[in-house]
Amino acid sequence: MRYSLILAFLFAATSPAMAQQMHKDVQYGGAGHERNVLDIFVPANAKNAPIVFWIHGGGWQAGDKSDVQVKPAYFTSKGFLFVSTNYRLLPDVPMETIVADVAEAFHWVHQNAGKYGGDPQKFWVMGHSAGAQLAALISTDEKYLGKHGLNLSLIKGCIPVDGDTYDIPAIIETAETRRRVHGLPQAKFGHREKFGNSEEKHKDFSAVSHVAAGKHIPPFLILHVGEHPDTSAQAQRLHNTLKAAQLDSSTFGARDTTHGRINEQLGEADNPVTKAVDEFLARTRKE
Repeated sequence: MRYSLILAFLFAATSPAMAQQMHKDVQYGGAGHERNVLDIFVPANAKNAPIVFWIHGGGWQAGDKSDVQVKPAYFTSKGFLFVSTNYRLLPDVPMETIVADVAEAFHWVHQNAGKYGGDPQKFWVMGHSAGAQLAALISTDEKYLGKHGLNLSLIKGCIPVDGDTYDIPAIIETAETRRRVHGLPQAKFGHREKFGNSEEKHKDFSAVSHVAAGKHIPPFLILHVGEHPDTSAQAQRLHNTLKAAQLDSSTFGARDTTHGRINEQLGEADNPVTKAVDEFLARTRKE
């Protein structure tokens, strides 16, 4: 297990409560790969702090755990331990390995949270874009955490941010139809190929396929760009599936934003998305 230098940052010099420690490039898992690392941001005087587990986006081919903008400051100011994880990427590994890496990182945090003042029984799982798909999947399909002897009851809330792959067969059909009717060539490495090029795999990597009552699936707040047809449709698809199973779900469609900005501005004061997250966290922390 490898630990890096502990860096201390102050987000508000006049407020000691905003002091935060950052533990960078902490190794998780047994593979020892350079991508099997995570960053931990610890609020001041942390004791039994709830945990936000963040999964970056990048089309499963790119991205980095450092793509967090103001999120660490925002969440630690609310008393959360904030963890941002890397994972191995396509095409070096298949999608199965990516999801397994995320689950292994979650397991490592569960096993070690107490060393950093975190509560291993209280996770909120979040992710943007590709990370939204991964967040929704490990919060609905119990086999990934189950491999580590964990269950979904540890997750107190899931906040996927502007994902378009909660129902992978639907987005494949949508994208391929759009290209076909406009006389465009099909993508050489689109969702069909990324998720294994089989109907069985496409369904299995879709969060909507695993929604069912009685599995301890957590409350969901599904954030999306209100003007984006694909992420809006996918958000509604996941929301409707959760509600049909009589599970706790809400959506928030942000206006006058983009796929990138909805992620970049999450945590900024007076941002409508931040306010929606504030309300969701306040409610689910009480439950």
